[in-house]
Amino acid sequence: MADANGDDLAESLQSLFTNVSSMVKSELQGTSNQMDLLEKMNARVASEYDDLGDVAAGLRVFAEQMVSKSGGFDEFVEQMDAIEKQVSEFEAVISLLDRYVSVLESKIRASPPK
Repeated sequence: MADANGDDLAESLQSLFTNVSSMVKSELQGTSNQMDLLEKMNARVASEYDDLGDVAAGLRVFAEQMVSKSGGFDEFVEQMDAIEKQVSEFEAVISLLDRYVSVLESKIRASPPK
């Protein structure tokens, strides 16, 4: 009877160790799967950041092109400012001439015909 109890105990312990071993193996496999998923997620995020880096580089090139092109407009802006100043001066002269013509017309109307 002692042998029968010893065999039952040995089988129970063997079953316990097998089940604990299976549990530990499953936990390790789960951790390994999580690490694989994390690695894939990191690779995806790295790819997204690479794409964003390319977009940022493209925007930087575009901004530099716009700055260089806008520098060419400075000359035209200066010319337009000069033209605007001349137009203002001509308007002042025209206003003065208009008043002078009005004064002359008034004098001509006021003088008796000969």
